[in-house]
Amino acid sequence: MDMSRDKWSQFGRQMGGETGIMRLMNDLGRAMAGQDRMLMLGGGNPAQIPAVQAVWRRRMGEILADGDAYDRLLANYDTPKGEPRFIEAFTAFLNRQFGLGVRPENVAITNGGQFAFFCLLNLLAGRSAGDAPRRILFPMMPEYIGYAGQSLTPDTYRGAPPRIEFRDAHRFKYRIDFDRLEVGNDIAAICLSRPTNPTGNVVTDDELARLHTLAQAHGIPLLIDNAYGLPFPGIVFADARLTWPAGSVLVFSLSKLGLPGTRTGIVVAPEPIIEALVAMNSVISLANGNVGQALVRPLLEDDDILRLSRTAIRPFYEAKAQQALAWVGEFFNDGLDYHVHCCEGALFLWLWFRGLPISDVELYERLKRRGVLVVPGSYFFFGTGDAGPQQHECIRVNYTQSEATVREGLVIIAEEVERAYRGT
Repeated sequence: MDMSRDKWSQFGRQMGGETGIMRLMNDLGRAMAGQDRMLMLGGGNPAQIPAVQAVWRRRMGEILADGDAYDRLLANYDTPKGEPRFIEAFTAFLNRQFGLGVRPENVAITNGGQFAFFCLLNLLAGRSAGDAPRRILFPMMPEYIGYAGQSLTPDTYRGAPPRIEFRDAHRFKYRIDFDRLEVGNDIAAICLSRPTNPTGNVVTDDELARLHTLAQAHGIPLLIDNAYGLPFPGIVFADARLTWPAGSVLVFSLSKLGLPGTRTGIVVAPEPIIEALVAMNSVISLANGNVGQALVRPLLEDDDILRLSRTAIRPFYEAKAQQALAWVGEFFNDGLDYHVHCCEGALFLWLWFRGLPISDVELYERLKRRGVLVVPGSYFFFGTGDAGPQQHECIRVNYTQSEATVREGLVIIAEEVERAYRGT
């Protein structure tokens, strides 16, 4: 039987081929399994925060102690829309705390935020009924690596280059370049993550409002990925508000609360989009995972999820970020043409080495040989065509591991970058 790749469908060749996210997750999985000795500065796995882990252990104990609750959790299918009591609790929480005016009809659960975006991006973009291509606009590249391979049709993404704002000798920030941002008739939606993965950029409230105005003017939705953002896990170090502008789509996740294994995404959207997601859930997944919803529901009902995010999760990561930034300043030669994006949230430092004589992928391979796992920056510049030399001069570094791991990893990165500039 010939099962070679050239016999596969277009879907099979695309989804079954190598992508940046697959390479990242394979390296991450091998290191986590102990197959390689690695300093884990590559993935997006959240840290195990003792105060947070204690909450999840307590909640699991409460479920185990309640025989009926335990049986419902494991022995029953969830609905394709999600567990009704969780949706009620989540809706009431958003309205009570933020006045968003969300109804249960505006909420659906998915098996993770990644799956939510697979459905949303392919629901909105691709070939339309008239066979005209419809595309997703990412208003400020670089953007999340996990979006890149999700479209089922080619040439679906448009990525806009940012405006670069230098803050000091080694610090900079990306801004949306509204003067160059084009929303053509082929654009089906605007999409961004907030905070941005990989850079830790938090798009300001004013920038978000301008994007929404653009989306409304073109009759398209604005998709906002809150995986690291508000209201939970709240890994946001800059001023920002949670809003739900008319016609927009908000996607949340339980992963960065310390529950990545539960694969729970939450979508807030206009009813037609929710109805389509529920239908897609039923066909592709049949039902949603129950565990994350069961663990978190009481924390929504008493607003304890905000306390946990504000007093345990955000301070933990903010301290980690500041320590990592201090080490960058200590270990990197001041004469190097290196720049660090302002860390305003998420779990990453975005390092840019201007004029780097080797590619970001070669730097990644050199670091991997020395036992340091990062992510090459070029994977995050999709849909841009030629994004200029910066596309191959950046890496993403996760700062959430132990102090010893992050410190040693940054020392090795600094050494390898200096070697690259020296040509050795």
